Amino acid sequence: MTLSRDATPADFPAILALNEAFVAVLSPLDDARLARLHAQAALHRVIESDGRTDAFLLALREGADYDSPNYRWFAQRHPRFLYVDRIVVAGGTQARGAGSRLYRELYALALRDAVPLIACEFDVEPPNPASERFHARLGFREVGRQQLHGGRKTVSLQALDVAAGDTPLADAG
Repeated sequence: MTLSRDATPADFPAILALNEAFVAVLSPLDDARLARLHAQAALHRVIESDGRTDAFLLALREGADYDSPNYRWFAQRHPRFLYVDRIVVAGGTQARGAGSRLYRELYALALRDAVPLIACEFDVEPPNPASERFHARLGFREVGRQQLHGGRKTVSLQALDVAAGDTPLADAG
């Protein structure tokens, strides 16, 4: 049975393991940083199957005390938004709808709270084509790019216009 639920500190070891498995396309995460992000999260959900954590999503609202240059990019340009700090789906679970399910839950929160924008980013250098395809399917559009780590990494800053409703997430139940 697959269950989507709010993350708790008991999930942190599994979340950290998933993050580490995909750290090449994410930023590193340790216990202390995860606890700080969790405490500020507007939405922190996990999907578990047979007691195993298969996916998680962690999103923040504007006004969070967060040092991410990507979060700050959006904070400087948008008064209200939900920022997806990270979404991770275990390798064996990918392409089974877990990521879309988590984004549908985030979209429902945005609608409920009248938040006009969902923001995220993914790497374009080095490339992350799976994330690029996934976000494009959901209706995200590039609104900027920035270089990080002395130019060793370039991210595509993405936004989904919630108010427009022009996304497959709007049709999901």
